[in-house]
Amino acid sequence: MFRTNALNDNELVQRFIEGDQNSLEILIHRHKSRVYSYILLIVKNQELAEDIFQETFIKVIRSLKRGKYVENGKFVSWVLRISHNLIIDHFRKEKLQGTVSNDSLEVDIFNSQKFSDFTIEDEMVNNQILSEVKELIKELPEDQQQVIYMRHYMGLSFKEIAEQTDVSINTALGRMRYALINLRKLIKEKKLELTRI
Repeated sequence: MFRTNALNDNELVQRFIEGDQNSLEILIHRHKSRVYSYILLIVKNQELAEDIFQETFIKVIRSLKRGKYVENGKFVSWVLRISHNLIIDHFRKEKLQGTVSNDSLEVDIFNSQKFSDFTIEDEMVNNQILSEVKELIKELPEDQQQVIYMRHYMGLSFKEIAEQTDVSINTALGRMRYALINLRKLIKEKKLELTRI
């Protein structure tokens, strides 16, 4: 068990494809918190987040068995993209079925709820700072929140962000630039001291 746990994501993926079920359990356990947190931050509903989380890993299993995973070294980003697409599918279906009475649905999907950076670098920042940054990001326009989240939490490249959001790379870069400018303004306005440990 210890030896399997020590394997990296791609080695575990390969072992699962070769028939080792335990490898998949380790992968799910390894990334459960990050994937589930990402889903919950967007859908803001625990039951729905659990459903989408389960659906995500069902899709992951099917895709692995069909040999559709080819992104070496980016397993968790690939899983997060699957969950992201399932979230968008869910909101699209709800909109089509007319079960959502909120006219600003597209804004709500990515707006004003705990968007934050969860890169390795950010894990070194204390909880108070993370909390303050989350609050600041909630004040940004929806498209700027989205690009920050996709870049820093999902680890997507600007090319991937552009494809996912159906804009040009320059637009994605511009949104990030304005997001950072606006964050700096907010930090200055609120006189916050954001220092790393």
